[in-house]
Amino acid sequence: MALAGNPDWWRGGVLYQIYPRSFFDSNGDGIGDLPGITQKLDYIADLGVDGIWLSPFFTSPMKDFGYDVADYRDVDPMFGTLADFDHLVEKAHSLGLRVTIDQVLSHSSDQHVWFKESRSSRDNPKADWYVWADPKPDGTPPNNWLSIFGGSAWKFDTTRQQYYMHNFLVSQPDLNFHNPDVQAQLLDDVEFWLRRGVDGFRLDTANFYVHDAELRDNPPWVPGTHRPEGAPKENPYTRQMHVYDKTRPENIAFLQKLRAVLDKYPGATTVGEIGSDNSLATMAEYTAGGDKLHMAYTINLLESPLETPLIRGMLRNVFDVLGDGWPCWAVSNHDFVRVATRWGRDKGGDNDARLRMIPALYTTLRGTPCIYQGEELGLEEAVVPYEFLQDPYGIEMWPEFKGRDGCRTPMPWMNANIPHGGFTTSDTPWLPVPQDHSGLAVAEQMDDPNSLRSFYRDLLAWRKIHPEIIDGDIEMLDIDDNVIAYARMAGVVRTICVFNTTPDARTVTLPGRSDANFALNSGSVTGNQLSLPGWGFYFGTI
Repeated sequence: MALAGNPDWWRGGVLYQIYPRSFFDSNGDGIGDLPGITQKLDYIADLGVDGIWLSPFFTSPMKDFGYDVADYRDVDPMFGTLADFDHLVEKAHSLGLRVTIDQVLSHSSDQHVWFKESRSSRDNPKADWYVWADPKPDGTPPNNWLSIFGGSAWKFDTTRQQYYMHNFLVSQPDLNFHNPDVQAQLLDDVEFWLRRGVDGFRLDTANFYVHDAELRDNPPWVPGTHRPEGAPKENPYTRQMHVYDKTRPENIAFLQKLRAVLDKYPGATTVGEIGSDNSLATMAEYTAGGDKLHMAYTINLLESPLETPLIRGMLRNVFDVLGDGWPCWAVSNHDFVRVATRWGRDKGGDNDARLRMIPALYTTLRGTPCIYQGEELGLEEAVVPYEFLQDPYGIEMWPEFKGRDGCRTPMPWMNANIPHGGFTTSDTPWLPVPQDHSGLAVAEQMDDPNSLRSFYRDLLAWRKIHPEIIDGDIEMLDIDDNVIAYARMAGVVRTICVFNTTPDARTVTLPGRSDANFALNSGSVTGNQLSLPGWGFYFGTI
């Protein structure tokens, strides 16, 4: 059964993202698994989060590490069994943790029985379950759509003598959402997991579900407009305006059907990944009205550098555009360079202060924060040599884009004296554990009250007793060009949050007198003058 209690727990609750392959290996095969996660749930609960998000663990050939699903209702043997999953949910709920899981609905693996049947002929019962199209007279693909992972979004199938569409790998054919049977089946698969007690879903590529039925060509990107998101600038994908291959208006109707299923299970929630040519507008559209997604996130904070005007302007845009929609905030995940590197050491100053300012900033914004595993330890992006790369995206785009393996290396649990940071007893973990990560291991930080991990715990505990931070309104403030500042408000309570996003000390003028309300503030106030050290922050009541 799902965890009882506040059905709106997701509004301001904190999620902790787990990448199962890299969290903890319980059986010594070099790959993390569900029993390993269950063993470490006490660690996550102690951190003070409200729920976990599990990246895919479904049956899969693992060409894209689980984002190519071959069975929507079973666990891949490398991760365990359905019984292991049920035990994980039971243990999580006993600790007060909600469980959200990834759902990859836009495409399946080419090893899924649906696709095997679909490609067998043009007249079988599932012939129209995927996006098929005839070649042009000269044999070329039906249009100019591109795959994010490189090359055309179309692959020719010799049996059907047609092309099938794939927004990602060739082995990830896109499902045809214009077919009502496809929608009905996917909704039933979602409900399968709700009946097993999950509390929600992170929806992979939530704006990719529906394609243009007429298969019209995408126009070229127009300089000066929103650059297409979801791919590095080196990728030709960014040279098109993606108006026909994704973010179609018909997508809304499916999201409403999905929400109707979720609404039958009080407390169940959705967070959608949005990667469109204007992601903020899409987020607003998809989360407005209470009948589509509960919340959504874009890649703005995930790929942006730490440039104060850029971050401040982006936050203003989010809150101006989003209206009654609800954002989810992440600064790291399994697809992007870790924030400890991206907002990094090269900027100088006190590194420990910088790593504390980052969570203080994104966990106090209006919305739902999501911590990526190892972020609370201060892990930086790993340098994975080419010969050890696993990510097909990185192998394809090397060397300008090195892929996503650097943020996916295993979690270090023990110090450098223990092989592979205690992640596995295998001689060969699926990705190497960097030596400098072992020095930041859980065992090194868990009992140290001055560690970064302890700071995260204290910050989340403070957050829980401040309703204005969890679910209050927000007002962006202009205080100084080199700080980010906002007020969080609930009733008569008004808490000001100020962040020095530079390595240099600054003194700024607050909009009124303030009393500090967080013991670990690094700034100090005299009258209405706030002094902040480099990378300092301040929370106070005004």
